Amino acid sequence: MEFVIKQSALKEELGFVQGIVEKKSTIPVLSNILIESVGENNIRIVGTDLDVTIRCEVEADIRQAGSICVQARKLFDIVRLLDSGDVHFVKEENDWVKLRCGNSKFRLAGVSREQFPEVPAFKSAPLRLAAEILNSFIQNTSFAITNEQSRFTLSGAKFMIDGTVARMVTTDGHRLALIERDLGENQPEGMDALIPKKALLELVKIARDSSGDVSFGEDPNHIYFEVDGRLLITRKLSGTFPNYEMVLPKDNDKLAIFDAEEMRNAIRRVALMADERTRSVKLTIRDGEIEIGAQSSEEGEANERVAAEYSGDEVSIGFNSQYLQEFLSVVTAAAAESTDTEQENDGETVRVKESTAKPRIAFGFKDSNGQTEMRVAGESQYNAKYIVMPLRI
Repeated sequence: MEFVIKQSALKEELGFVQGIVEKKSTIPVLSNILIESVGENNIRIVGTDLDVTIRCEVEADIRQAGSICVQARKLFDIVRLLDSGDVHFVKEENDWVKLRCGNSKFRLAGVSREQFPEVPAFKSAPLRLAAEILNSFIQNTSFAITNEQSRFTLSGAKFMIDGTVARMVTTDGHRLALIERDLGENQPEGMDALIPKKALLELVKIARDSSGDVSFGEDPNHIYFEVDGRLLITRKLSGTFPNYEMVLPKDNDKLAIFDAEEMRNAIRRVALMADERTRSVKLTIRDGEIEIGAQSSEEGEANERVAAEYSGDEVSIGFNSQYLQEFLSVVTAAAAESTDTEQENDGETVRVKESTAKPRIAFGFKDSNGQTEMRVAGESQYNAKYIVMPLRI
């Protein structure tokens, strides 16, 4: 095989594949990527860990068709440090690969194409969702996925398309994140599947800068996502996701509203004095304010007050501080992202960056023992909820 490709284009595509390639694997070939020619003007780059596969196609000058299989991380480290320009690849005998760019020359050990695992055949992708919507779904829910390997059915997100409504739900047994949106048009097919966390995080990377749609579909074992010529294939998680609707509070009759960033910063400071085992903080909600407190028998205590819109009986509720911080960090990070808007300037329409408003959180609860619900106050485009079980204090 022999081909020439732009360094910038190759670096970008190799960057997408890095996240799923196994750095250290019991199956050595999984630390490699497959590069093969597709027609006369494209190469295909494939990386897999057997559960998640990413396939990218990029334009190249194919001088001799074929395929190479080389160590993924080493190739990426080399390519990203090369000068911009053309990168020339030549496959030698015994699967070695020569690489040349400007005055730089490298010779890399490769492996046989036959050793690389077969990638699942791409099925149809009849469903479509704007990349912006899918990214928002993942960013607002992925933090609540469990990290416990033994809880297999909770190690991903439940993703559903039903008619005109799309919904994503995650939980680790102590908290639950849910987001849904009315799509406005009926999808040709439905979907109800469990998507692994790793696949979700890699999907965000390949769809982050896209202004178009993500096409997707499924077969009995896999889900296929396609965006801007890049394909992500993931195995579905097996098992039954918990009945999340039973967890959603239905009788919370008290509501406090506060600034998300102010509360996040206060909890970060107070949590420095929380017990290292439980990470617990106590929120005392009273007229006009919320007091955050934490104490450790060995290290001391901390208290801080945050202004809040609330009138009613004083209530104290205990929480794992990490659970609160992760939700508030997601909300404030999303608000910090700027958006393009159009404005008139001397009769000409120009695009400018405009920061979104600081988010305020609506905090609903009944008492100190029942599950609480948090959401962005006044948000209408997305119906996003975050449910947290309290701690005994």
